[in-house]
Amino acid sequence: MTDVISLLTFPDTSKAFTAYRSTVVDVDDRSASHPRKTPRLDADSDSGSASRSRNSVKGKNVDRGGPVRIQVHGFTGGVVGSALNKAYDNLFVRLSRSIRALLEKGSDELSTTYEGVYTACRSVVCVAGRGEGLYEMLKVEIHKCVNRLAEELEKTNKEGVEWVGQFVETCTWFEGQVALLESLLTYLDRAYVLKNPSLLSIRTSAILHSLASESAYLVVISVVDKLQKGISTWVTWERNEGQVHINRPFLKELVSHLVTHYVYDAIFERHFIEQTREYFSKESYQMVEVEKAKAKVFLAHCNQRTNEEQGRARDVMPDGTVALVKDTAIRALFEGRLEWMAKEVFMECKGTTDLKKAYALFASVDGLPVLCREFKAYVQAGRTVQDIVKDASKDDEMVNRLLEFKSFADTTLKEAFVNPSTKQNNQDFAYGLIDAFTKGFKARRNKPAEQIAKHVDRLMRHGQRGVSDAAFEALLDAALALYRFTDDKDVFRTFYHRALAKRLLLERSASDDFEKAMLKKLKEKYDPEFGMGDHMFNDLALSRDIMREYHTRIRHDSSAQKLSVMVLQLSVWPFPTRTKGVDLPSPMQADLDNYATFYKIKHQGHKLDWDHSLGTATVKARFAAGPKDLTVSLYQAVVLLLFNKETEIGFRHILEETLSIDDEELRRTLQSLACANKKVLKKRPVGKDVNDDDVFYFNPEFTDARAKVHINSIQAKETAEENQRTQSHIEGDRKHYLDAAIVRIMKAKKELSHEQLKNETIDAVKSHFVPEVSVIKLRIDGLVEQEYLRRDEEDRNLYIYIA
Repeated sequence: MTDVISLLTFPDTSKAFTAYRSTVVDVDDRSASHPRKTPRLDADSDSGSASRSRNSVKGKNVDRGGPVRIQVHGFTGGVVGSALNKAYDNLFVRLSRSIRALLEKGSDELSTTYEGVYTACRSVVCVAGRGEGLYEMLKVEIHKCVNRLAEELEKTNKEGVEWVGQFVETCTWFEGQVALLESLLTYLDRAYVLKNPSLLSIRTSAILHSLASESAYLVVISVVDKLQKGISTWVTWERNEGQVHINRPFLKELVSHLVTHYVYDAIFERHFIEQTREYFSKESYQMVEVEKAKAKVFLAHCNQRTNEEQGRARDVMPDGTVALVKDTAIRALFEGRLEWMAKEVFMECKGTTDLKKAYALFASVDGLPVLCREFKAYVQAGRTVQDIVKDASKDDEMVNRLLEFKSFADTTLKEAFVNPSTKQNNQDFAYGLIDAFTKGFKARRNKPAEQIAKHVDRLMRHGQRGVSDAAFEALLDAALALYRFTDDKDVFRTFYHRALAKRLLLERSASDDFEKAMLKKLKEKYDPEFGMGDHMFNDLALSRDIMREYHTRIRHDSSAQKLSVMVLQLSVWPFPTRTKGVDLPSPMQADLDNYATFYKIKHQGHKLDWDHSLGTATVKARFAAGPKDLTVSLYQAVVLLLFNKETEIGFRHILEETLSIDDEELRRTLQSLACANKKVLKKRPVGKDVNDDDVFYFNPEFTDARAKVHINSIQAKETAEENQRTQSHIEGDRKHYLDAAIVRIMKAKKELSHEQLKNETIDAVKSHFVPEVSVIKLRIDGLVEQEYLRRDEEDRNLYIYIA
C-alpha cells in the first residue's frame, strides 16, 4: 500500500510556484504587490522590494530579516483525495484491531508491532486529520473492556481477601494496558487532544469511562459489596488476632488503584471508617458494661488499640486517612465513657505516665474540659485535699500529706497535662488545681493555716540536717505555697509569731539567718505585718547589750554572772501578761531583784513584769553513772530543787510547796520529769498521767550518753489550753478588724445598704481572713448599738454613719 508520506512528497520538477500567483506581504503588512503584476524574484524587482527601496530612500529602517507570511488559498488541509481516504480507512481499521487486542485479556491478535501502531496513529491524526474518529473509537473499546472485566470479577468463585487479590490483579492489568495505549497513541494525546481543551487525555478518559459505565467493575453494586466485604474480613481478622494478615500487600495495592481511579473515598475510606466506628463501639461496650474493666485497664487498651490502628493505616492507606482512622477509633472507644473515665482515672492512675496517656486520649476527642473538671473535683474532695484537711486524727501529718499530694499534682501538670503543640502546661488544669486547694482548705476553717505555721516551726527548729541551703529553702517555699491557698492568713501569722518567739527565747532556732530571710520573704511577698519579727530580733539584741553591761558592773565571782534576762516589749511579743508568778529560791530571786534595780536606773519609767513560764535553768545533778548538767525549764528547776531536801515527795506536798504554779502546769511539769523518755524522777504507781495520790522520788539510775541533757522540750510544745487561748485571741482580733473596717468604710461612704456594706467589709479584710456573713451582721448590729451607725428610718436596710 502506498505510504501517505510518499504521496505528499514533491516531484523533482514542478510549476507550482510559477503557476500560482501568490501575494507576498512584508513584516508590517503596510506594502504588498498588486495581484495582477508579474512577480519578479530578482533583487528589488518586485513591488515589495520597490517599496522597501523607497522606504530606504526616505530614511526608514526596514528589517530585512523579519518573517514573511504566505497565504495559500483554496487548500483544505484534511483530505488529500481519494487515495488518502482509502489509506486512512486502512490505517483506522489497523488501529481499531490493535486497540481491541490490547484491551482484551489473553488476546494475541495484535497484527502489527508497537512501532506500527505508533506510526499509524501519527498518520491518522497528524496527516489525515482524523483524530476525532480515533478518539471516539478508543472510548468505545475502553467501555467494552471495562464491561468484560466486570463480568469476569462477577463470575469468580473467590471470596473475601482472596477476591480482593484478584480484583487487584485485574486493576493492575487494566492500568498497564491503558498506560501502554497512552504511549502508543501519543500523537492522539499530544496532537489532537491538547488542541481541544474540552477533551480528556487517554488516561483520564479511560478512568472516567470506567467509572461512568453502569456495569463497570468499580461501581457495580455486587462487585463493590464483595470488595468491601473483603476489606472488612481483612481488618477484622487483624484486629481480632493482633497479627498482620498474609494478604495485607493486596490491600496496599488496592488502595493505590482506588486512588488512581478517584474512588478511594467512596469505596474504601468511608466504608473502613464506618466499620472501625462500629467495631470499637461494640468492643468498648463489651469491656466496660459486660466485663466491668477498670479505668486503668481500659485506658491501656485504648492506647494499644489506637497505636495498632495508626500503624495499620500508615502501612496501607494514604497519609490523609491515618489521622482519621485513629480519631475514629478513639472516639468510638470513648463514646459515652468520658465522664466515667475522667472520674475513675485519677483514682486508679497514680503515675504521670498513665495520666499523660489519659490526657492525650481526652485531647484527641475534645474531652479536656471533662477531664479538667474531674481533676479539680478529685483534688478538692476525692480522697485528697478535703479528706486530708478533715482527718483530725492525723493533724500532725496534715501538711506533709498535703505537700506530698501537691508535689504529685505539680509534677502531673508539668509532665502529663502539657499541650503538645505549645509544650506549655495547660493553664485550665493549673487554675483548677489552685481552685481545688483553696476550696479544700475551706472544709475546716483555721486548721490548715495553723498546721502550716507549725510545720514551718518544725523545719526552723530541726534545721538543714545535711541538706544544702537551696534544698532547705525549697522545703520552706513548698510550705509557703500551701499558705497561699488559705483564707485564714491571720491564723498563720499568729501561730507563726508565737512559734518564732519560742524559738528565739529558748534558743531552739537552727539558724538566725534563715529566720531573718524567712521573715523578709513573708513581709515582702505575703503580709507586711510580719515585720513584727524584726522587732523581736531588735529586743533580743538590746537585751544582750544590757546584759553585757550588767555583767561588767558586778563581781566576777557573783552567781549573777550566769544570769541572762531578755527584756521584751509586750506590744511585740505574742504572750499574755502573767497575773501570777512563781516563788523562786532566795538566791535566784535576789539576783533578779538586783538586775531589776539596775534596769530601772538605766531606763526610768519602764516597768518590768517577770514571766517565768519560758525561763530556763541549768541544774547540776549527781547520778550513779556520774554528774550531769540538766537544762530544764524554770518550773522544772523549782520542782527538782525540792528533792535536795527529801528523797520522796507526794504530789499534794509538791503542790503546797509551789502554790504559785497552776495545778495543770505542775502536772505537765512532773509528767515531763517522771513520765517522758528522760526520767530523772520516778513515780508510784507507774503511769503516764499524774494523779493526786502519786509519789515522786529521785532516780539515781538515770543515764544519758551526753554530759549536758536537755529536758525542757515541754516549753516548746503547745498545750491544749495554750492553743485555745490563741484561737480565742484570733477571734477577738477579728472582731476588732471587722469593727475598724466597718467604721472606716462608713466614715468614707457616709451611707450604704446592708449588701454594699457587707461586700465592702469582706473586700477590706480579705487579705487577713474571709469573715462569715453572719459574723459581719453581728458586728454591724454591735456598732449600731454603740451608736457608730444608725439605720435609716424609712429604709431599715440602709446604714448611716454617725459622726
